[in-house]
Amino acid sequence: MHEIVPGLVYAPGYLSREEQDELVVDLREAVKQAPLFTPRMPRTGKEFSVRMTNCGALGWVSDRERGYRYQAIHPETSAPWSPMPRLALRAWDDLSPYKHPPEACLVNFYEASARMGLHQDRDEEDFDAPVVSLSLGDSCLFRIGGTQRKAPTKSFKLHSGDAMMLTGPARLAFHGVDRIMGGTSTLLPQGGRLNLTLRRVTKA
Repeated sequence: MHEIVPGLVYAPGYLSREEQDELVVDLREAVKQAPLFTPRMPRTGKEFSVRMTNCGALGWVSDRERGYRYQAIHPETSAPWSPMPRLALRAWDDLSPYKHPPEACLVNFYEASARMGLHQDRDEEDFDAPVVSLSLGDSCLFRIGGTQRKAPTKSFKLHSGDAMMLTGPARLAFHGVDRIMGGTSTLLPQGGRLNLTLRRVTKA
């Protein structure tokens, strides 16, 4: 593990190919219980370019009427989220210095054309808790800046099996995904990228 910028801890190749395959199987089961949905921007109702679901006690959702939030049920089916995969919880234990477990695991699916604009993860109560991320499938170009939107940014590639943690000075840094590099992985038969982000939502 090493720091790309202060507070961004990068663990390339954290998951072996066999572990990646196991995690994809677990995520397919999770999607059966909590299908992928398309979140919408507050106020405008514009659709995100990613589809997503969640695992864990809480899940992140967004819509035009109520905006960004965490809730215990799927926004379309009203069913509870599926449990977090074993390997996702292991990543939190391996990478995170925070002594309390995560409560939400966001699962974003990026098709080749999907992007994620610069944003902060600030819908949680305790910013002392890190955000732990796992990448599966096609590589992407990830961008991170500072705590101000116009701060200088740095970009680097994330590959299938890589892990990353945002903590300390990077916990509230603006970050995003500029593009997906199609055909760079054979993990997902139809291509695309899965990104898992584990978060502690409430104060312990």
